[in-house]
Amino acid sequence: MEKPFDAAITRYYEDAAPEEIRRAIEEGSKKDILTDDFPYDRWMEKDDYEEQLADLQIELVKCQAWLRDSKTRVAVVFEGRDAAGKGGTIKRMRENLNPRIARVVALQKPTDREAGQWYFQRYVCHLPAHGEMVLFDRSWYNRAVVEHVFDFCTPEQREVFFGQVPDFERMQVEEGTTLIKVWLNVGRAEQLRRFLAREEDALKHWKLSWIDVEGLSRWDAYTVAIHETFERTHTATAPWTVVRSDDKRRARLETIRSVLCRIEYAGRDDSKLIIDPAIAGGPELWLNGA
Repeated sequence: MEKPFDAAITRYYEDAAPEEIRRAIEEGSKKDILTDDFPYDRWMEKDDYEEQLADLQIELVKCQAWLRDSKTRVAVVFEGRDAAGKGGTIKRMRENLNPRIARVVALQKPTDREAGQWYFQRYVCHLPAHGEMVLFDRSWYNRAVVEHVFDFCTPEQREVFFGQVPDFERMQVEEGTTLIKVWLNVGRAEQLRRFLAREEDALKHWKLSWIDVEGLSRWDAYTVAIHETFERTHTATAPWTVVRSDDKRRARLETIRSVLCRIEYAGRDDSKLIIDPAIAGGPELWLNGA
């Protein structure tokens, strides 16, 4: 099978990627961490990961039962650069949960009608009802980063977004929704390595898009947009949790822990929810891994 986009990712790797990025990919083995300042050299061992994941999935099931009985609403926003691990993390969170209680929302490009609405309008109908947890695989933050980087919105529209989003999120919280915002942060070499793997695997071609290809050369523009987003939307009411995701296993565990720590569900075993501060924390972790 031919590689998607005429092997554009391979061409970028061979002809346009910064030398230090190519060298990191060439010299690193599959389970080596490619980001120099990442706190670990290699992926977490599989046995340790699976044992901890099993414990956390039990906690998720307990949390689900409490949400249903207490009629609590939870919304979890997953953001990050392409290939940061959003989909894989959501899958591990949800795989043992009732899909009627834990829903995933992954919206497509706005229709013409949606493009003519208030920007937040198409997200409102997907917010959780009583007893639900909604997992947003990308969210209203498209306007702050992706739409801005690719000129899909005007600077004026983005300014309106930044002016309105704190109130939009504050109203959700005041109405009783627990709003959790997670940014999965992947290093540049690891992102490119994951794209190359997807390009080689016919079963994962569907994960690649024109945005992924074009975004490779816009790393710095993304960085500036992400920095501004944290500065303007990391609030006491709706703070960001940043999870360093070069190691997918650690990222999944620490994301689940970070979400569960925000929910005071019955029977919570806090001994299972001790967060590794080198992997999950506030926006200062993004500054280290940007």
